[in-house]
Amino acid sequence: MDAKRAAEAALFSSAEGLRISEISQRTGIPEEDIRTAVMDLRREYDERDSAIMISKVGSEYRMMLRTEYSDFTGKFAKAEMPAGVMRTLSTIAYNQPVLQSALLKTRGPRTYDDVHRLIEMGFVSGKKSGQTLELTTTNKFSEYFGIGSTRKSDIRAWIEAQAKNSPQGQDE
Repeated sequence: MDAKRAAEAALFSSAEGLRISEISQRTGIPEEDIRTAVMDLRREYDERDSAIMISKVGSEYRMMLRTEYSDFTGKFAKAEMPAGVMRTLSTIAYNQPVLQSALLKTRGPRTYDDVHRLIEMGFVSGKKSGQTLELTTTNKFSEYFGIGSTRKSDIRAWIEAQAKNSPQGQDE
């Protein structure tokens, strides 16, 4: 089995980030071969200026669409979360850590349902802070959106860049 094609197929078919060791284990191909294959694929996608890229967050790799082409996804793919939930997620990400009680004041009563959904999806974590939750984004959030960092300042800069590049839509 060709290591590069096996790694490419694994990255393409996985909705989650994958570790080199995980790809190796599932394909039976040595880790060093998979590591080389993934690095080669990353370089190839970059050299041909593909709309697809292989992103690394922590020790996991994920195949994804480059940010500058994300406008096209809405024209072809069904949204995985409603716009209102996405706005709640953006508010959490931009202001993190943020108390759910403070979020309630800006997003209204829908906050409880949105936060519950975002925690279930693995994009947000909440830890008890008095009678409310302190909310922050997770590594999965950064991986999913291709931010490439989990640092709060990098996430905030990414959100600001997205806001400049996207048309204004309706809230719900």
